[in-house]
Order: sequence, then structure tokens, then C-alpha cells
Amino acid sequence: MNDKVTLEHTETWSCYSEEMGDTYDISVSLPKSPSPEEGYPVLYVLDGNAYFQFARDAIRLQSKNAPKTFVKAAIVVGIGHPGEDEEVSKRRFYDFTAPAKAYHYPERLKRLNVEREHGGALKFLTFLETRLKPEIERRYRVDERKQALYGHSLSGLFTLFTLFTKPTAFQTYLTISPSIWWNDYELLHYMEQFLERMEKNGVQRLFIAVGEQERFMVDDAKRLVERLEAAQLENLECTFYCAPEENHASVVPTTMSRAIRFTNQ
Repeated sequence: MNDKVTLEHTETWSCYSEEMGDTYDISVSLPKSPSPEEGYPVLYVLDGNAYFQFARDAIRLQSKNAPKTFVKAAIVVGIGHPGEDEEVSKRRFYDFTAPAKAYHYPERLKRLNVEREHGGALKFLTFLETRLKPEIERRYRVDERKQALYGHSLSGLFTLFTLFTKPTAFQTYLTISPSIWWNDYELLHYMEQFLERMEKNGVQRLFIAVGEQERFMVDDAKRLVERLEAAQLENLECTFYCAPEENHASVVPTTMSRAIRFTNQ
């Protein structure tokens, strides 16, 4: 008996990364409508195992009535880690965290066994830039001026890391409940470096959402947004949303449509 489910207008394949020495499960949802002359917008979804189908279905449903929903047809690319939950968790901690001389763990997290291999974010970003994105652009008609990156929690941290270190990699950054606290808030140092050189980059757009029940993560996100807004950068558009009554898990489906609409504004 074959219990594998095949999604309509969706292609899947494995993609090996020499930088990471590992293989990723790539899922691609293709619009039913004919490609516009400039190509389709693309949404790259990190943690594709969990969130690819959320994003795919939200865009597929709402793009049927784009004038009212403000959601246009787009290619959705899910980047997933094969394996069981424990193996996926280990790989996430490596892929989505920046290299550092030392790592500091809050007491509240030590019980979760986070003391494992970290620091692969630069290599993973190289994989996205030099291997995956060119392959997507080779296979499909893509509008290279309309590409977005989506991440939640640790992959939300990586989404911000990408904005702050390689802002022109994507035009839009969607980060949900980002782990700004990671390694004693090292991300804030990358943010300050980004602000110092931002005038040299093109226009980028950032959407940050958190759940109201996420306590310190709400405060962390607010402080980051306030710092970006205080810089008054003309070429950075930043939007913050705190989802009422939502927690670290429920905030994802709650904010998915809002995040996707942001890419079309």
C-alpha cells in the first residue's frame, strides 16, 4: 500500500549541499495560472517540513481572488530537513545559527539539550545563494526582483541574520517569533553592522510577528523593531505585528496570510 500523498502542481526533489555536506528535501508549489512576462514571485520557506504546505495552501486559496485578498500567485519553495524529529532538531541548530567562538545558553533552555553543534548559518546561506536559488531560477520562470524568505523561531533568527549580513539576497524578509535571544543576543551586533552600511544597499522589506503569549520574545522583537525604526532608513520598510492570544506554535498559522500579504504590498 502506497500512503504517500502527492500535492497538485507540486514538485519535490532532493538537493545536496557541498557546503553543508548534507541533503535537503525541496518542495515546489507552482501556480496554476500562466506565468506573467516578468516571471512569478518566489517565497522560500525554511523549516519546509512544517510550514511549506501552510504557505502553499494560503497562497493557492487566496490568489484565486487577488483583488480582494491582495495575495498574488507565486512559487513556494519549501526547504526541509529529512529524518526524524530529533535529527531535524539537531540540523536546525546547526543550519540556522551563526559561527561564534563560544555559545551561551539561558538556564531555561539547558534542559532541552541545545548544547550541540552550531554555527552553520554562513554555509547554509551560501547554499541558498549559490545552489538552490540558481536551480529554482533555471527550472522555473522567476521574477528575481520579488523573492522573499520566511522563517519561524530558529529559522526566523536565520532570516534576520540573512537580512543583516546579505540584505540583497532577498527583497522581503518574513520572520515569525525569531529567536533573537540566541547566544546572548549576538544578532544585535549583526544588526548594528547592518545599520552602518545600509545606505549602500537596495530597498528591503521586513515583517516581524510574535504571539502575545510569548513573553520575553515579544519584548525582544519590539526592541529590535524600535532600533530599526529609530535609524530612519529610507530603504528599509519594517512592520511589526503582535498576534493576540497566540503562542509560539499557534502564531504560525495565525500570521501566515498577513505575512504573505506583506510580500505583495
